[in-house]
Amino acid sequence: MPVMTKTPQGEDIVILSRSEYDSLTAARHDEDAADAARANQIIAEIERGTETLLTSEEANLLLDAKTPLAFWRKHRGITQEALSKSVGVAQGFISEIENGAKTGDVQTLAAIARVLGISLDDLVIPKPTKFARKAPTKTRKMIVKIASGRKRARQRTTKQGRRTKSMSAG
Repeated sequence: MPVMTKTPQGEDIVILSRSEYDSLTAARHDEDAADAARANQIIAEIERGTETLLTSEEANLLLDAKTPLAFWRKHRGITQEALSKSVGVAQGFISEIENGAKTGDVQTLAAIARVLGISLDDLVIPKPTKFARKAPTKTRKMIVKIASGRKRARQRTTKQGRRTKSMSAG
């Protein structure tokens, strides 16, 4: 059982038994081995040509594209018509997916991914998670005051450099 204590300088330390220490280091070695195996797998995929590498310019184009499909289709040099024929759907449907008007079903997206030589994950845009944040109290009150149309005082500087107050609606 680990013992938590402090050094004479006040730093927190944990004292472990040898078996607990050995378990932790073994788990780390297993994790390192798994990471190395995944890295070797990616290198092999790159060498086989099954993993696509993008330049920074291409990555920026992907990020700027309306949808990943729009980028990947153009990147592969395939027309919407050719892609639609390969997948077995109407060209207009490809256009709607590409423009974000429709999402397409999983089978269609999987077929598109196969034709483009990418994974299904490469076509899917994850929904961003929005965290609701409350504005600080003063800011929130000010927003409410302005939004409600209450009059508020505003200082103006005249051409002569004098400050005047005027009342205006929010």
